[in-house]
Amino acid sequence: MKLELKNLCKNFGHKKATNNFSVTLENGVYGLLGPNGAGKTTIMRQMTTLLKPDSGDIVLNGKSIFEDEEAYRAKIGYLPQDFGVYKSFKAKQFLKYIAALKGLSSKEANEKVDYLLKLVGLYDVRKKPVGKFSGGMRRRVGIAQALLNDPDILILDEPTAGLDPQERTRFRNLLSEISKDKIVVLSTHIISDIEAIAKETLIMKDGTLMLKGTHRDILEEMDGKVFLVNTVDENEAYEIQRKYKVVNIQRGVHSIELRVISDTIPKAQNVTSAQARFEDVYMFYFDIEDAKEV
Repeated sequence: MKLELKNLCKNFGHKKATNNFSVTLENGVYGLLGPNGAGKTTIMRQMTTLLKPDSGDIVLNGKSIFEDEEAYRAKIGYLPQDFGVYKSFKAKQFLKYIAALKGLSSKEANEKVDYLLKLVGLYDVRKKPVGKFSGGMRRRVGIAQALLNDPDILILDEPTAGLDPQERTRFRNLLSEISKDKIVVLSTHIISDIEAIAKETLIMKDGTLMLKGTHRDILEEMDGKVFLVNTVDENEAYEIQRKYKVVNIQRGVHSIELRVISDTIPKAQNVTSAQARFEDVYMFYFDIEDAKEV
């Protein structure tokens, strides 16, 4: 299976939400990474046909998805960032309702809904109103509804928002398992989720695709750009922050360690090279308002 996004452009007024965005996707998990306003949600909405590009095309196995949108929609599962529910519906009742909208028979819906409720850890509360669920539990209902029609293409916008670490681990394992024969596109601000399961990461900024590659490929791009600077002088620490992109400050009993990202070696004493982490990549390409202190 091959899904090709070809030169997608979408403007909202004078703002270019997507600007000649092109990428080819095959089976596996793809992480979509970028700051707010980068165009991630716009790309995903175009992939679901909820939003049409001003120009460009999306092609599945050689055929434009816009030629027969209904047939294409039957192949996709979608979890939007703002997922709404009927609060008075019980969990199982709500999923059966969505299953009916997706064209599943009553028998098929019963079996699929029970299976998915167990998969997302909500089977024991299947008779409770969704309106009484926590945000994380509602998110799991959203994940279940996206999987109801056994989609070939799964599009997930911030799917792990509100999930606790155990729930996120369960969800990542689920995606890894089902991505063997599906295209999964996962947009998230939680870098560890992408780092753990993505076959490739797509880094977006200002509606354009800046970088695409495996975890290893992208980290190799950061070779020689990450440094640790140790100092005991607050003034020197301030100067380093003023001159360089500091992504982390760790204060010890007798020293201050600053993690610096730079194209050149920082001009300071006690500088050592450091192994790049995936979060360093994000910080390198996007502005940081404040360094983290730990």
